[in-house]
Amino acid sequence: MFKIKTLTVKNFMSVGNSTQAVDFDRDDLTLVLGENIDLGGDDTGARNGTGKTTIINALSYALYGSALTNIRRENLVNKTNGKSMIITIDFEKDGQSYRIERGRKPNILRFFIGDQEQDENDDNAQGDSRQTQAEIERLLGMSHEMFKHVVALNTYTEPFLALKPTEQRLIIEQLLGITVLTEKADALKEEIKITKSSIQQEEANINAIQDANKRMQEQVEAMERRQKMWGAKHQENLAKLQTALDDLLKLDIDQEIIAHQELADYTQKKRDISDIDTAYTQAVIDRDREAKGITKLEKDISKLQDHKCNTCGQELHDNQHSDLLKDKETRLNDARTELEIHQKSCDEFLLAKQELGELSTKPNTFYDSNEDAIHHRSSLTNLQEQIDTLTKEQDPYSEQIEEMKATALAEIDYDKMNEVVRMKDHQEFLYKLLTNKDSYIRKRIIDQNLSYLNARLGQYLTRVGLPHSVVFMNDLSVEITELGRDLDFDNLSRGERNRLILSLSWAFRDVWESLYQPINLLFIDELLDSGLDTSGMEATIAVLKQMSRDSKKSVWLVSHRDELTGRVNNVFHVIKENGFTNYSTDLEIS
Repeated sequence: MFKIKTLTVKNFMSVGNSTQAVDFDRDDLTLVLGENIDLGGDDTGARNGTGKTTIINALSYALYGSALTNIRRENLVNKTNGKSMIITIDFEKDGQSYRIERGRKPNILRFFIGDQEQDENDDNAQGDSRQTQAEIERLLGMSHEMFKHVVALNTYTEPFLALKPTEQRLIIEQLLGITVLTEKADALKEEIKITKSSIQQEEANINAIQDANKRMQEQVEAMERRQKMWGAKHQENLAKLQTALDDLLKLDIDQEIIAHQELADYTQKKRDISDIDTAYTQAVIDRDREAKGITKLEKDISKLQDHKCNTCGQELHDNQHSDLLKDKETRLNDARTELEIHQKSCDEFLLAKQELGELSTKPNTFYDSNEDAIHHRSSLTNLQEQIDTLTKEQDPYSEQIEEMKATALAEIDYDKMNEVVRMKDHQEFLYKLLTNKDSYIRKRIIDQNLSYLNARLGQYLTRVGLPHSVVFMNDLSVEITELGRDLDFDNLSRGERNRLILSLSWAFRDVWESLYQPINLLFIDELLDSGLDTSGMEATIAVLKQMSRDSKKSVWLVSHRDELTGRVNNVFHVIKENGFTNYSTDLEIS
């Protein structure tokens, strides 16, 4: 059970520096009347502005940090004193006592569980005022809007049926427990995010292992290729050495040395023949060149002898002709001498080549050089040593490959991934059940609780004497009818609206208490002061009395009507004098 016990107020709105206290720990109906001594007299004006609604605003501010109406927090501070506003509320829930102290100028928010203040050092640390307020509202289990429709009924709050459909739906969903499903869905949504994050993390871990295994497998395969290449090269080298050794063993080294001598003679003879051929070729070229020159000179001399220019063919009869003829004859003699020299050289080269004779077949040798042939025996020893060393070589890759396969390749465990995926699927299934409007869970809750809401609303409407039928439909809309006629809320008179507002609020309260927890306190602020006739007033008072008596509620009725004093056992006086509100501490009427 949620039980509000006491409220103390200081420097809040019209309440001044003298702390005023209100005891809610009662099981009766209390009439709250005001008297404004500053105005004097007993007229209606003297009843207004005394600070009756201040009690409800203080209660709202203490629990939620906001007044019932849109009053800025700075304007909640008493204007005369201008500081040190403080509200304290004590309440119980499920047998545990709590206290909230809230104030302005300076700003204060202190939350106590038992006698222990909750601060940053506690297990339930709040951190800052917003987190503390969130913790308080979680404890209350009721939003501020629901508080105004279930606990603190007043003329300032827009009636439920005058709200927009979307606003009505939010309140009804909270009332019927759908909001709880939404809250659970939101919490589950966060868990789904965490689960998906776990899946991503596990995927990253698996991918990391797979990548590492892939890189390691590539290294193993690369090493196996190197091992294969090493083995092939090793066999190839061994075969070459063995072949070379076998060839050396077959070799007659004495004959090899003679062959190298013959190869040297062969090479020298080949070089000599090549040199002679080169010189002969050049001598032939020189000889032919001189022969051509002689032929040309002879033609030139023949032309000059006919007194013609050997170049242009014109007649020549001067001294120049004699000089040209003499020069040509001299050059002809020189050329013939050179021709004889070149011809002699050609003959000498041909003779020398004949003396060298034909070039024989090139001798075959095993070694590339005579020095290698001379070191044949040491080569045999070296080859045998190389073969022995190569034969003893071990595979340098085999052990590394086996070790990498045995230790470096990690086994991938998919059990955790499968588990978190199953968890995600289950959570998403539950999330759909909680959020889908066609979910059988939501439909079941709505159908069951709507039936109870409509039953209680019908009973209260009958008791307050309203002839209309008001029913909440499955789509959470409201249907108002009278004698088969569909009506809107604004079709009703003021008195009819007040009857419906009260009946609906009481029905809301019954549904709330059946689903969540009983609440000991109910405020009705001036709803009975206008629009209700005598029968409506009597019926309402009867309901409130039964509620306080049978359900053990502390019901507070704020009104201007003095005639109600005869219908209640307790009257709470709110007196405003010298600009400040004071509360009477004597509730019982003698």
